[in-house]
Amino acid sequence: MTAAVSGVLDAAKDFEVTIADTPERLRDAYRLRHQVYCMERGYEPGDGALETDRFDRRAGHALLTQRSTGRLVGTVRIVAPANRGQGLDLPMQSLCGEGAFRSMPTYRTGEISRFAISKALRDSSADGIPLRLGLMRGVVQLSSEMGIHNWCAIMEHTLLRLLRGSGIHFQPLGPAIEYHGLRQPCWGPVTQVLGRMREERRAVWEYVTDGGTLWPHQIEAVAA
Repeated sequence: MTAAVSGVLDAAKDFEVTIADTPERLRDAYRLRHQVYCMERGYEPGDGALETDRFDRRAGHALLTQRSTGRLVGTVRIVAPANRGQGLDLPMQSLCGEGAFRSMPTYRTGEISRFAISKALRDSSADGIPLRLGLMRGVVQLSSEMGIHNWCAIMEHTLLRLLRGSGIHFQPLGPAIEYHGLRQPCWGPVTQVLGRMREERRAVWEYVTDGGTLWPHQIEAVAA
């Protein structure tokens, strides 16, 4: 493990990942989303103090708290597919169109979205990499609990580059689109993404999966 990777993982330990499994924690997530998406970036209209949409009803949410200050600094959600027979009905489909999804499996596919980090820390802490890894740890835990086996998302190219540097690789899903700037639709099977991470950045994999306990499917695949 390089000194740079060791430093990032040491910094990541200052952030605690929790699942928003109570009404209070959900409000905290929606409040931070309002701060980031409505107030700081102006992506959403910002009606009230909470930012929510219809997809939150079937989404899992994770929170990232800075241990040293107790501040909530990040949140992310995974939107589960609609009930069987109703199609996926994921947020990015209205932007990419149904055609883009023909090249990927739709079974147990969930969309990573509302990947939000507070402005106070977004541009600091080694370019925010420890925070992004903390949120990805939340994504892995949510995926295991929700039975999600494939990820899809629309991401900034900068975020994709930072994730690749940590051994987290997504596959492009059609061409880049204009959505609050140029964004790349992408996807990846969870076990495949984590397997490559394990090969390229074993220490990062250990953190993001808590040594495999957050995604036991990975251990089962290796054992088989």
